[in-house]
Amino acid sequence: MRRIFLLILFISGLKGFSQTYSVNEINGKELRNSIRLNYINVPQPRNKVIYGLDPNMGFVGLNYNIPINDWLFTGAGFHTAVTGDQGGLFTLGINLGMNKRIYNNIFFDANIHFGGGGGYRTLVNGGGILYPSVGLQYKVKGVSFGVQYGYVNFFTGIQKGDNVSFFFEIPSLLRTTSYKNAQKTFEIKNVSKDSFWKKPAVKSVQQVTFDYFFPVGMSRTDASTNPQYKPIENMLSILGFEYQRYLNENTFIYAHADAMYSGLVAGFMDVFLGVGKNFIETKHINFFTKLGIGAAGGRIFPENGLTIYPNAGFDVKLSDKFGVSVHGGYHRSIGGTFEAYTTGFSLKYYNLSGGSLHPFTSEEFSKIKTQGLHIEAQNQTYFNVAKFGIPDSDLQLIAIKILYGLNHRFYIAGEAGFAYEGESGGYAHGIFGIGIKSNQFLNNKFSTFIELAFGVAGGGRVDSGEGILVRPTIGLNYHMNDDFSINASGGQMWSPFGNVNSSNINIGLSYGLSILNTRK
Repeated sequence: MRRIFLLILFISGLKGFSQTYSVNEINGKELRNSIRLNYINVPQPRNKVIYGLDPNMGFVGLNYNIPINDWLFTGAGFHTAVTGDQGGLFTLGINLGMNKRIYNNIFFDANIHFGGGGGYRTLVNGGGILYPSVGLQYKVKGVSFGVQYGYVNFFTGIQKGDNVSFFFEIPSLLRTTSYKNAQKTFEIKNVSKDSFWKKPAVKSVQQVTFDYFFPVGMSRTDASTNPQYKPIENMLSILGFEYQRYLNENTFIYAHADAMYSGLVAGFMDVFLGVGKNFIETKHINFFTKLGIGAAGGRIFPENGLTIYPNAGFDVKLSDKFGVSVHGGYHRSIGGTFEAYTTGFSLKYYNLSGGSLHPFTSEEFSKIKTQGLHIEAQNQTYFNVAKFGIPDSDLQLIAIKILYGLNHRFYIAGEAGFAYEGESGGYAHGIFGIGIKSNQFLNNKFSTFIELAFGVAGGGRVDSGEGILVRPTIGLNYHMNDDFSINASGGQMWSPFGNVNSSNINIGLSYGLSILNTRK
């Protein structure tokens, strides 16, 4: 009898461990976010340098903004040079703005952007950028456009000036629930037609890419090599990340970013937006073609930055969620000299999220699994960072970080960080890692974590060799509520093929949420 009782307790324990809830128990919320593309014409300080500069730089921004209330918003923005001779100038920062109706469809729009980055270190010095702007916006049928007056100020250097900018904005709807619901499974049954989750899901793909560039033609280095501007004749190794969102069953738009980790002194980056199409698709094999347009530069001959990148390839689907991809393409500077044939492979993750219906077939799914995410903004301090050609110094970075929960204990993390102080404007890193966190303690207000991250870094004369870095950290979270927390951490950044071996501390603000992923 005792054994039977223990068996019943054991089975009950397993049921509790794998408990399935009803989707009606989820309190969902819609984040009506926006994606803003802006073009800024920035005058260049030609009278303050002894070398030649084009009179103006075309500066393009991609901003993702999230409303705080009906008139105040925040978000993050990425900017890059596409005209002038500033190719390789990239920045990353955070936004705070207001948007208030004046009359009918006309709105007053003002915001301020703070971040770090740069191209020519002599122009930006530490890399800090402050960009306040104010103007008018016209909204119609879910999209909008506007014009603003602003002042781009790399406040640590001499690159600054007032300007007029233009922007185009589209809405981005994200259905989420609180982070406290993360890593749970919910059954979809007896759901009313007007249920919050009785909506089409969004099909997306996230992939980590490993590319190899084979430069041709007039491809040359910048002035940092000896001899200067020498032809690039060796292979360049590139690590990147890409996000794809499907518009219909076989057409998608995407955003893609790369950083070089071998072939030149670290510092080359590129960023693309584009469209792709699957033109032959079976259960396990998919052939595709893509066309991206964006910007590239760093450690190559100074040029405009504007770049196109057509490529094609095929996917092998290993399961409903995972696949691998092989691809090849042509990377070409518009109005410049850098060009390269490319080949590579990707590790892909397929996802349906935000609703209980297939977006293109209206198939109803039986289960939803919540996926916990944390989005963080951090200030990072690195002490006595090794450099070449200039004195070693401390660095201040602004970083945007995403934590993707594997379960309640383990997570993977992706991060981009750009310098804004420390005389190394243009230094940036992109890293991926794995972390483990403790249970919450002291009235559920605190938790600890350990991370181990790897990635690439370069620019700003930081002596990271060809760019590979390793960064272990340990830290403490203070949980203000279920969704918001403050964190502090410390660790060591080490470049195995360079001379960087620097201690660092980080302070950040984190927002947690749960995305609902469909399951058959």
